[in-house]
Amino acid sequence: MERELCLATVEDAVRYQLFLLTHKQEASEHHQEILQSYIEKILAQFAPILVSYIWQNQPFNLKYKPAKGDIPAHIGGLTKFGDNIEDEWFIVYLIKEITKEFPELAARVDDNDGEFLLIEAADYLPKWLNPDSSINRVFMHCGELCIIPPLNVPEKETLLPVTSPTVLQALKLLSTHSGDFVAAKSIRAAIDKRIRGYPEKTQACLHRAHCYLPIGIAAVLKQNPGLVSAAVQAFYLRDPIDLKACRIFKTFLPETRTMISVTFTKCLYAQLVQQSFVPDKRSGYSLPPPSHPDYKAYDLGMKLAHGFEILCSKCSSTFPDSRKSALNDPLWDNFLSSLKKNDYFKGELEGSSQYLHKLLMAENYFQQTVINPQCSVVRSPGEEILSILKATNLDDFGKDACSLPPEDDEDWLEITPDGLEKILKEAKGTSESASTSKEEEQSYDLSEVTQSMKAFMSKVSTHEGAEIPWTSSEAHVTFDVDSFTNALDRILGSSSEELDSDDLEEEEEFEFLDSDEAFELKTDNQEETQDEAVGSLKSYMDEMDNELASTNIGKSFTTQQRTVDSGNMYSSQDTDSNLKDDFGAEAADLTPVDIDLNLVSNLLQSYNAQVGLAGPASNILQSMGVRLPENTDHKPH
Repeated sequence: MERELCLATVEDAVRYQLFLLTHKQEASEHHQEILQSYIEKILAQFAPILVSYIWQNQPFNLKYKPAKGDIPAHIGGLTKFGDNIEDEWFIVYLIKEITKEFPELAARVDDNDGEFLLIEAADYLPKWLNPDSSINRVFMHCGELCIIPPLNVPEKETLLPVTSPTVLQALKLLSTHSGDFVAAKSIRAAIDKRIRGYPEKTQACLHRAHCYLPIGIAAVLKQNPGLVSAAVQAFYLRDPIDLKACRIFKTFLPETRTMISVTFTKCLYAQLVQQSFVPDKRSGYSLPPPSHPDYKAYDLGMKLAHGFEILCSKCSSTFPDSRKSALNDPLWDNFLSSLKKNDYFKGELEGSSQYLHKLLMAENYFQQTVINPQCSVVRSPGEEILSILKATNLDDFGKDACSLPPEDDEDWLEITPDGLEKILKEAKGTSESASTSKEEEQSYDLSEVTQSMKAFMSKVSTHEGAEIPWTSSEAHVTFDVDSFTNALDRILGSSSEELDSDDLEEEEEFEFLDSDEAFELKTDNQEETQDEAVGSLKSYMDEMDNELASTNIGKSFTTQQRTVDSGNMYSSQDTDSNLKDDFGAEAADLTPVDIDLNLVSNLLQSYNAQVGLAGPASNILQSMGVRLPENTDHKPH
């Protein structure tokens, strides 16, 4: 419960916990030291892909968590991913790989929505699994998703708890019988599909663009590229108080601007480029006309400079240099040796420019993921920026503006209708070729629509909603007239008429009868009530038919075609005359309505009126697994 309350206070955040699978972890005096050593091993093992990663808000971090309540001591962290959902799924990939690399660890991951891994695989979950029954049942172990089922298998009665297990019970089960709890292949495939492509996918999520920035920002980004996210967020979430600091720039003067290449994530770049902003004239950040070839670089640099200035305006100029104290920490020596052991420097000579660059990136990474989570006071991005400026010689920057790498293409910012359709098909897992679609259109059977609708209407709904059939052939549609009539009679017979005073007198008389007489009288009374209810319902239907016969409503439905059998002695004219004699002149027009044809016709008209957009007809049909072919009747050839 405390875990849920803590997550509820932080929006767009993912929480991860790593537990050590051992039976005597509570009694171990050195348990904290053991878990702390795992933090160093994990961060050093995955440093090659974590050092250069640009996080939206907060980095992946691990910290020792002491035992509290029924949750044992463990290592874990909380990362706020903001608008970039890729950060959350990258962390899922990391947790999966961590449990694969360290099989003695079991992990669980959730966010504000709860068990979001189960949400991703919602189409394949067993019926018993819901938010209430999934508590302490979903873990990552040995690189696989594990789900501990409830007590419903006889041979596992000694293993599974009757109610939701505690964390300790779940860890004990995973340590002894982990192979029995691996999730179904379809569930694991849904999760693997979402994290497919990592860690190479992290490079595909980056965007490089030219920006006209002050030399100070160029120096900061060269030493710590991850600070670009803090600057973009500061500008993106600015308020009038923040903009007061940007009327006259004190840290990043516009006269020192130079052209550099900046690496963003696609999310950060979209947030920056889509913002319309006019700088204060007093700031000195003037923009060229939109027709200028470098207008976009000037615009991006101006916005980014405002973000950096806002960050620096929120901190004082005097602060302790925590970088030197961090590098003097014994943890740094252990961390650096682990990096060398894992070939982080890729054979670069010690002291070379590439070696020093990687070392600087590792120091920043160590500061963010090891030192900051352990400290009670975390250094702000503004203090980090000022610290870099204080220790950097700015004369060496701005000389390589003529040798910048080319910018990345911006086509990903615009999605065409065909591209959107392709994305939706890939997400649904139904990528089809054009030839297959044409063959389907030619052989499409409209009877599937009526069969699916009948199958849907035959389902029994509950308080959780209607159960939608995915395919029309899921079950044969049957209709038992007698059962339906009996059910209707029971409903109408119990509440069709209110009790009057005579009914009350009859109830008093029942008290003086013996059991047999009371039973017979009660049975006769129920039969009479049912007969009266059925007769009353039929009379209502007859009256309604007579009223509708005098209107034009019947003409809006397509009726069944009458066929005249040459061997039949009665013609359609004879039938009409007989109807007129028995039920009146209007009854001659009461030919049976073609229900299937009207259903299909109305659905197609509604589907055509949507003009390719979302609507009730397409939503209903898609939920039942029916996909109509594209309407090509009105398209120009």
